[in-house]
Amino acid sequence: MSKLPQFPPNLPEVHVTGTSWRPRPMLLAVLAAFALAVTGCGGGGDGDKNGSAGAGQEGQGGQGGAYSSDGSPAPKEGAPLPKVQPVQVRPLVGRWVGAGPTKDYFVFRADGSGAWMARGRALWKGQVIPDGANKFRFSWEGRDPQQASYWGVTLESGGRKLVFGGTNQTYTKVAS
Repeated sequence: MSKLPQFPPNLPEVHVTGTSWRPRPMLLAVLAAFALAVTGCGGGGDGDKNGSAGAGQEGQGGQGGAYSSDGSPAPKEGAPLPKVQPVQVRPLVGRWVGAGPTKDYFVFRADGSGAWMARGRALWKGQVIPDGANKFRFSWEGRDPQQASYWGVTLESGGRKLVFGGTNQTYTKVAS
């Protein structure tokens, strides 16, 4: 029987004995991040109407959404969206620009629809829901979350400034 050639040639053989192999914490962190990225965790939504990943019709997350153990789509959480009257959202209507480096902005329309945009992408699209004096929460996946106080905006300075609860960033209304 002939000896198989060594590949790559001229490298010494290495034998490990008496030690147990334990993965390093960094390797575990990389594997966990990879698993989350591959499975699409971190967002719901069903993609946009064109079938691409990213902000969905309601603007939340990538492809897929949540599924039950039998493979069917999981029921969406939250209440049905309330009917919003234009007078309820009048102070929001227009474009609100952030001062941060991303130059993100919000756009709200009189019918209560809105979008949060950055770098040409919709980070959120959906319905604005009045939530008290100068406060508005955002729909999530076509439903009213009713409790996500950080997922909405508050008008301050007599309606001249808008503060987004998710980042606590201030936005200024610009002429359209």
